Amino acid sequence: MSLSPEELERYARHLVLRDIGGPGQQRLKRGSVLVVGAGGLGAPLIQYLAAAGVGSIGIVDDDEVALSNLQRQVIHRVSDIGRPKVESARDAVHRLNPNVSVTTHKQRIDPSNVSSLLEGYDVVADGSDNFDTRYCVSDACFDCSKPLVTAAVGAFDGSLTTLKPYELGPDGSPNPTYRCLFPEPPSPGSVPVCAEAGVLGALTGVLGALMATEAIRCLTGFGEGLVRKLLLMDLMHMRFETLAYEWDPSNPLNGVNTQR
Repeated sequence: MSLSPEELERYARHLVLRDIGGPGQQRLKRGSVLVVGAGGLGAPLIQYLAAAGVGSIGIVDDDEVALSNLQRQVIHRVSDIGRPKVESARDAVHRLNPNVSVTTHKQRIDPSNVSSLLEGYDVVADGSDNFDTRYCVSDACFDCSKPLVTAAVGAFDGSLTTLKPYELGPDGSPNPTYRCLFPEPPSPGSVPVCAEAGVLGALTGVLGALMATEAIRCLTGFGEGLVRKLLLMDLMHMRFETLAYEWDPSNPLNGVNTQR
């Protein structure tokens, strides 16, 4: 899949990068990413995937734009208030890069539809704001052998990892699943939602851009990513830390005694 003269100019700063170059940019053009959530994390994630030239972006969200979203969900505008977020995000992508194809899915992702939604995408990036969706998406990505970039934010803190549990690690053991890292969701009400705890708007921008970096890495293969690593950030004290984690033989997806 060749690049047009306009694309050669648009992506010039990628093309001169030794670790991306023409072959990497063509992989981005052929690539597809399903973004779960067009909110705080999804907004910058979608923008940077589109700007990078990812050929096809799917967006899943069942919500509408509200005024309180605009403090952090920078892909939406005042004129979009009341519109479905997927439509607002689609229009923003087309304004930014008309070469990118966008498929909208105005629905909540759940066990009944997750497999069909994931079908046809190379990478899944989950920026959802609830544990039910995170576990649903991560389990389905395991079943479908899809790389998953998944992140979560608190008031001033966030976390990010990339999951490829269908591959073996350097030691010959399976790469960990999401349930190796977080075996079970927290009890209902134990983690305050954004509307109760608040969230620093710029935090979602930082983390969403890092999610885009990991998704682009999955498509192009450059550098060393966050498989088997959990990136933690604390913007209250401007601290970043990366923790290693491993496959848990007792996890319910690909543990030693698993029967699924």
